[in-house]
Amino acid sequence: MRPRPGWATCGLMSLIPTLILLGAALAVMVFAGWRGARPPDPFKGPRMVPWRFIMLGAAALAMLLLIHLATLFGAERPPWVSAP
Repeated sequence: MRPRPGWATCGLMSLIPTLILLGAALAVMVFAGWRGARPPDPFKGPRMVPWRFIMLGAAALAMLLLIHLATLFGAERPPWVSAP
């Protein structure tokens, strides 16, 4: 099944967007880690933003982008992993 003309596909993301997204994911990860590590303040009330979950999500996205970056630089699947 081929994509229609004009549709975005996964294989078209080049180096520059990958690096921009990786930098953004790392910035979100560091910021959310800093916010999640702060001690609770009972006078302000409960925290409404799940900062630790956001940090884990940004870390997972950064890991996927690092894998994509490795494939852009020529990394291939090992022979024991089957292709989809």
